[in-house]
Amino acid sequence: MKNELTRFGISMDEILLNHFDKLILKKGYNNRSEAIRDLVREKIVEESIEYTEQEVFGALVFIYDHHKRELEKKLSNFQHDYYKNIISTTHVHISHDECLEVIILRGKANLLKNIADQLLSFKGVLNGKLTLTSKPYKTK
Repeated sequence: MKNELTRFGISMDEILLNHFDKLILKKGYNNRSEAIRDLVREKIVEESIEYTEQEVFGALVFIYDHHKRELEKKLSNFQHDYYKNIISTTHVHISHDECLEVIILRGKANLLKNIADQLLSFKGVLNGKLTLTSKPYKTK
């Protein structure tokens, strides 16, 4: 199957287009087509993660109060419970009281979301976010 480019037109409100042009300039795109292709790929990956049984990857980034009683032990025990899904962790001291942790995960999306939800609900975890991705959508 030959992978050919197809041209098509898009109608867009001028104000929205101006915002889009500013965004793609800020992001360093050479043209609108490159930016739109990336947006479409991103959405395809996002949708495939939600509705598939394939393995996905995640980065769970969170900040916590390291003075919170028993929290570090609880975090460590929790991570040992999910050692099959945790590829790597990075720990950074960001202040006298707070630490940043990044956990790289692999597994099914619903399991990774569950791991993140549980961990982020621990008392002393101040905030955090899980970002999921999968193998890239192949264009060739």
